[in-house]
Amino acid sequence: MKGFMDDSFMLENKTAERLYNEYAKDLPIIDYHCHLPPEEIADDRMFPSMTKIWLDGDHYKWRAMRANGIPEKYCTGDATDKEKFMKWAETVPGTLRNPLYHWTHMELCRPFGIKKLLNPLSANEIYAECNKMLQTPDFSARNIMRKMKVELVCTTDDPADTLEHHIRARDDGFEINVLPTFRPDRSMAVETPGTYNAYLDKLEEASGISISGFDDLINALKSRHEFFHQQGCRLSDHGLETFFAAEYTPGGIRDIFGRVRSGKKLDNEMTEKFKSAMLIEFGLMDHDKGWTQQFHIGAMRNNSTRMFRRLGADKGFDSIGDLPVAGAMSRFFDRLDGMNKLGKTILYNLNPRDNAVMATMAGNFNDGSVPGKMQFGSGWWFLDQKEGMQNQINTLSNMGLLSRFIGMLTDSRSFLSYPRHDYFRRILCSMIGRDIENGEIPGDFDLVGAMVQDICYYNAKGYFGHIFTDARIKTD
Repeated sequence: MKGFMDDSFMLENKTAERLYNEYAKDLPIIDYHCHLPPEEIADDRMFPSMTKIWLDGDHYKWRAMRANGIPEKYCTGDATDKEKFMKWAETVPGTLRNPLYHWTHMELCRPFGIKKLLNPLSANEIYAECNKMLQTPDFSARNIMRKMKVELVCTTDDPADTLEHHIRARDDGFEINVLPTFRPDRSMAVETPGTYNAYLDKLEEASGISISGFDDLINALKSRHEFFHQQGCRLSDHGLETFFAAEYTPGGIRDIFGRVRSGKKLDNEMTEKFKSAMLIEFGLMDHDKGWTQQFHIGAMRNNSTRMFRRLGADKGFDSIGDLPVAGAMSRFFDRLDGMNKLGKTILYNLNPRDNAVMATMAGNFNDGSVPGKMQFGSGWWFLDQKEGMQNQINTLSNMGLLSRFIGMLTDSRSFLSYPRHDYFRRILCSMIGRDIENGEIPGDFDLVGAMVQDICYYNAKGYFGHIFTDARIKTD
């Protein structure tokens, strides 16, 4: 019987262990999509407690705590840091078979070196031991990134953001690339005219362009897109419940924008047309700059109106949605492709029902211009666990080229989430090791080991090579 969290953790056989230890384990990390606060990197933040670095902002943990009967004051409320940590420790034994049990102990092991199980009996000791380490320079935000061999992080940023913290980190001489990602979701969110127009006021201020018509909006966004490009941004990202690809005319979109800018509510047809036009505009901007566009599809957000009103967004009340995606996705990509303006693209689905849809849709628009131009991205959010990763890897293997996959990312707000890359690498090596042991692929370690290394690091390095070779940005 294997021991929990021993050296062979998640590795099913000796072949898997060899693949992991000789080819995957020590590779650097390219974290091309995350939600780390850039201000904390620029400040090289020191964290006063494990609660601040580990529990604050972690809606995965909050959901588990609520399910375990823990009152809200210990999640997002005014309980003390230690009280919150103790309630998390009380919850951890109940997360067996949830990925949180694995992540919790992997994150205690790296970077803290703690191999004890977290539970109510060990909580005081672990809390004190980790807090003591957090007070030392070795555990500042930047030094944790160094310790985990991080080479690049791409944060998630609104077009109106100043990017001052990215600039400060770069100007400080921080050797790890910390680059923004252009996330323009709010510029499409016309469902609530009051909130939307307040956002456009911010965009006006950031761009220096008065936004009275649709052409002004696009010019303001292009101005911010160019500013992001100047600061090293080479990726966009869109968080959508589904794709939009309704038929529209330029004049019709101008009229729709005029309605919403004057504070009028749009009907569903107008909303769909406007979002369809915006997605095309963003696709054109990205292609013209040589960027990679990312689409995170399928989150049904803020399901509890009561808790949304009390706490706001991103507090753990989102779930998997079930809107259809294939038809609009096909039409959207086909429009860009027909203009020869479809750039590199990464697709992430939240509903596992859509795995094969995403993988086969990506294959429709590969054109031989770039290896792996259209990517079926790694398991996201509710799917970034063992079964979700296995299903994504198997679907991509069956319907595309696993060998061209650009691998894992954290999608996290925490500096302690880098072991998710190790989790992915162990799962990948275990799956491929099983295939070798079963005689389903050759036991040629030069061949297979190279593929493992490509998936874990080198494919992403090549796919985002324009980031690393840009003369303005530090290279390794």
